[in-house]
Amino acid sequence: MEVRASQVHGLGVFALRRIKQGTRIIEYLGARISHGDADRRYAGKDANDNHTFLFIVDAKTVIDAGVGGNEARFVNHSCDPNCESVIENRCVYIDALRAIEPGEELTYDYQIQREDDDPPNVDEIFACRCGCVRCRGTMLGPSRPPAPKSRGNPAERTRPAPVPKSAVTQQSAAPETTFARDASSEQSVRRR
Repeated sequence: MEVRASQVHGLGVFALRRIKQGTRIIEYLGARISHGDADRRYAGKDANDNHTFLFIVDAKTVIDAGVGGNEARFVNHSCDPNCESVIENRCVYIDALRAIEPGEELTYDYQIQREDDDPPNVDEIFACRCGCVRCRGTMLGPSRPPAPKSRGNPAERTRPAPVPKSAVTQQSAAPETTFARDASSEQSVRRR
């Protein structure tokens, strides 16, 4: 895979070869920090800027891909994704939901959870640029988050689900944003 300019947003990650459905493509890497450290690190960030590299692993740990991160931080959002983020054994992975052809951009659905105290322009702040036929127009998830899916041992592997924005603080530069949550209801991507 390679990182290059994306029509979706900024930089994106593209397949260099065919990737089979179910393939574990890459681990989301970066500095492992506490939620408090993440809040302090990005305390002065503009609330209208949805660009972040923070990915919540669990109630104690956040991955800041802005420090020591890899290509996974540039996987962009799509309302019709070809990948999903998966938390397994306190690690975050990007797995293929379907076969991905060479040259195709890797994407997953951030599904950022809505909050009662969202500003009136929250859809604009988290506007989606995926351009797919089923585009919701926002990276925000539905009002009611879907139930987390799991494969194998549920204690070891869960599909991240949306997280409350109140528990989130933005990543510093993700696929310009990365969102999900584990089975314990913690979001995997922080809005900062």
